[in-house]
Amino acid sequence: MTLADIASILFWLIFFFLIFSPTTQQARIRAARARILATLEAKTKMKFITLIHRQERVGIFGIPVYRYIDIDDSEEVLRAIREVPKDVGIALVLHTPGGLVLAASQIALALKRHPGKKVVIIPHYAMSGGTLISLAADEIWMDRNAVLGPVDPQIPFQQYGSLPAPSIVKLAKMKGDKAEDMTLIMADVAEKAIVGVRDIVFYLLKDKMGEEKAKELAEKLTAGLWTHDHPITFEEAKELGLPVKDEISPEVYELMSLYKPPLMQRSGVEYIPWSPQKSTA
Repeated sequence: MTLADIASILFWLIFFFLIFSPTTQQARIRAARARILATLEAKTKMKFITLIHRQERVGIFGIPVYRYIDIDDSEEVLRAIREVPKDVGIALVLHTPGGLVLAASQIALALKRHPGKKVVIIPHYAMSGGTLISLAADEIWMDRNAVLGPVDPQIPFQQYGSLPAPSIVKLAKMKGDKAEDMTLIMADVAEKAIVGVRDIVFYLLKDKMGEEKAKELAEKLTAGLWTHDHPITFEEAKELGLPVKDEISPEVYELMSLYKPPLMQRSGVEYIPWSPQKSTA
């Protein structure tokens, strides 16, 4: 065997290692996640679902990959919720910067309608749409250092990206008759978006804190009282009347440590399909 043959063999061995090693590692990570989810389910007697978006991971060619709540996520979470029997509680582990109002609303309403106990677990943060989903839970289990955020809608503006709906409405009022047509149109869309999200928040909260307090909190969370990235701390959430508790088990933190995979993962949703045989064993 010549030196060239040896070099060629080494090249192909390294090539196949680079191709298959990340896939194998990802499979091990998924298996580890599944074991922790199974442990949590046995420990709490609840069905665990994850909706986790890691913003710091790096994708192909070193390009950062940013994940948000989208329609793929809502489809997967709704499928998972449908599988859970009515008398079994659901625990949703949330770690997200937010995302589409439509997708977050679908998840929140589906969670709200499940007749069993609903718990949302927030080890680090659940902003914007993540907070909207949290409001559907009977209990919100937060790390003492975790945060929620306002749910004021963000309106896409061609020149400037997404802008806060309350700020667009305020600008149109300040401009008055001098406002351009596009500003008035965007203000109209923004106002409708605020009303829509406010109505959802009110619906999610009214049976937990009464209609008057639910209306007050829905107004606070949607009216632009804070900037959109304002952190609502554990203590502040409690003062607002949200059902928060600091009851996160060590397994949840261990689970979070397994969400830094080397490969891109299309969806942040993961759950073990419901098995009646397993539940009766």
